[in-house]
Amino acid sequence: MDQKIKRRSLLGGLGVAAAGLFALKAAPVVQEKVEALAAPAEPEGTGYRLTEHVKKYYRTTTI
Repeated sequence: MDQKIKRRSLLGGLGVAAAGLFALKAAPVVQEKVEALAAPAEPEGTGYRLTEHVKKYYRTTTI
């Protein structure tokens, strides 16, 4: 009985370690995708653009 418990804890530990390694391996890929989605492309044309000075103005108008 004691041998089965040791074997189960070893296999459980290996599973946790494998999941951790997978998470570490996948983290940079996810970060790159998040950065790509967070930075929208500049709109073309001469219309309205939400620039930093416009954002600053909006922040100053809040009550």
